[in-house]
Amino acid sequence: MSIRTLHDVTNFVQDAKTLELPWPFTGREDELEVIRRSLTAGRHGIVVTGPAGCGKTRLVTEAVRGSDCVRVTGTPQTRGLPFAAFAPLLPETASLHRAVRLLSGVRVLVVDDAHLLDEASAALVHQLAVHGRTRLVVIAADRTPVPGAVSRLWTGELLPRLALEPLPHEETAHLLATGATLEPLTVRRLHRVCGGDLRLLRDLSGALRTQGLLTRIAGTDEWAWRGPVPMTPTVRERVARVLDRPRPDERDTLERLAFAEPLPLHLDDLGLDALERVEADGLVHIDDQGFAHLAHPLHGPALRAVAGRLRARRLARTPQQCARALADEQHTLARRIAQTDVRPHPAPVGEWLVAEGATVPAGYAAVRARFARLRGELLEAAAWAREGLREAPDDAACRGELVLVATQSGDPGRFHRGWGERDCGGGGHAAGGASAADGTAAWAAAAHGDLDGAVRALGGSTHGHQDGTQAADHPDGAAGLGDGDVYARYDAVRLGAPELAAGRLPGDGVLARHADALARGDGPALDRAAEALEERGFLLFAAEAHAQAVRAHRDPRAARTARTRAVALARRCQGARTPALSGLVLGELTARQRQIVTLAAAGLTNRQIAEKLTLSVRTVGNHLYSAYTRLGASDRGALPWLVELPDTASA
Repeated sequence: MSIRTLHDVTNFVQDAKTLELPWPFTGREDELEVIRRSLTAGRHGIVVTGPAGCGKTRLVTEAVRGSDCVRVTGTPQTRGLPFAAFAPLLPETASLHRAVRLLSGVRVLVVDDAHLLDEASAALVHQLAVHGRTRLVVIAADRTPVPGAVSRLWTGELLPRLALEPLPHEETAHLLATGATLEPLTVRRLHRVCGGDLRLLRDLSGALRTQGLLTRIAGTDEWAWRGPVPMTPTVRERVARVLDRPRPDERDTLERLAFAEPLPLHLDDLGLDALERVEADGLVHIDDQGFAHLAHPLHGPALRAVAGRLRARRLARTPQQCARALADEQHTLARRIAQTDVRPHPAPVGEWLVAEGATVPAGYAAVRARFARLRGELLEAAAWAREGLREAPDDAACRGELVLVATQSGDPGRFHRGWGERDCGGGGHAAGGASAADGTAAWAAAAHGDLDGAVRALGGSTHGHQDGTQAADHPDGAAGLGDGDVYARYDAVRLGAPELAAGRLPGDGVLARHADALARGDGPALDRAAEALEERGFLLFAAEAHAQAVRAHRDPRAARTARTRAVALARRCQGARTPALSGLVLGELTARQRQIVTLAAAGLTNRQIAEKLTLSVRTVGNHLYSAYTRLGASDRGALPWLVELPDTASA
């Protein structure tokens, strides 16, 4: 029987055009391109490795979509059987030499779960790589034993290796956007608990929906997860190592750590013998201060979910016991805001309160909202502000944060539903007073396209400490007092009026460097300021600085690079739409390209655009390809950050 006939009579030929998949493919554009390039002429293939559940198989399936390929898979049950993975493709009595000869006619061979291959199948894959007639895509899990013949594919430099990291939070949020809309803190919790494991993510998100564990947030279309983790079969499988400890003292140690969360326990409070054993098994991490933590974020919730009611009542912390730690978190985050440093910082107590469904103090929620907003995490900023408003519906700081998020996003009405718009100006910046009110007024004007009105409003908010002192220099700086003045002045830079902030930003700090570069129209200096802003965690500010650099650069290549960086950063800012970002580079396109790109950004397919403009589909595709090249975009997913979408209705 020929290998072609074998293809026809087995299910190993994958027609990716009709393959049904549980998740829409998102992210991984760079990795996708790497795999596709490895299958072009003159290439022998690639090895894809990564943690279990990180999406290796899904990525490869997308990469070979539409091609005629053969897929084989290793399984733990058949590791002792020679050529078990290739059994449907080979005769019963096949030698390694004959197997290589038979499979050399395969154009593309996908080998999934290669770490589970039997030795003969692993040797066959290795020999196919040596002969080079078959392009191989080999998928193997990290942190698990791999047959030597498979590991030598990359250690022996027969094939390049692509090591996948867990899917980042932004792309996880895109996956979870299908179906019921989950509120941002629930998305963040799912991402944290799953640790980038997409199989676990799919299982948990499905269980939340089917078991009725989601609750509607009043006044919104969003749903929240509060309370324990559902103990699905997949969850139990993932936590079996902690649930099935044979020694009672080890299980006791793990449970005590689980119920101590969100705070760790000191080594002196635990039995060292049991602790050493569970640490050696990778279940516990000991930090530099001598505190013990559970190693995986799922272990604590799982142990708490299966504990008996009486034991849980005896061991569990209460929100009141965490009050001091919560105040410390608020103090630290406010100080970092004042020091213009919003790089990621652990704040588990507030997240634990939200997960447990407990009340979050408005003061803490406002600081968390401000920290998230300055990082460009607009959806999470709005969610934290709402948490504070549930405890104190009239809190000015939380309302101000909600308004600032609304006016800097692409959907202002989304953040007001259910909360109204009263008294929103008093807390846009932590300083309060006139500068905060003027700051929110400025962004409200900018959101309606009135940049002149925004600049006029900022005229009152750029006056503050004339010496440029920061909150960190103030006796109460750690509580966040005074930082609003700095960021209110900096708003003038973001809105394109750096002259209003001249001499009024702290020293030679990153905000002042951005202002100076914009005032001088210095493209390279704007790019350097953007890099410094990104390094300090200000992703939205960095995107804006790169976008401003696009217009300032005289070198077209430098402008394209700045544009690409601006788009990449803006895509991580959860729907941010500010004057610096809107309509980023449409002026460089032809009139027809602008028309087509605007329609594509509005969600129309190539065929729909062709019908609307009386063009051929091929012509539309050619225009889009040329536009992508000029815009520095890889696909239409980047277009909403490049196009002024409010104008699309009239396009």
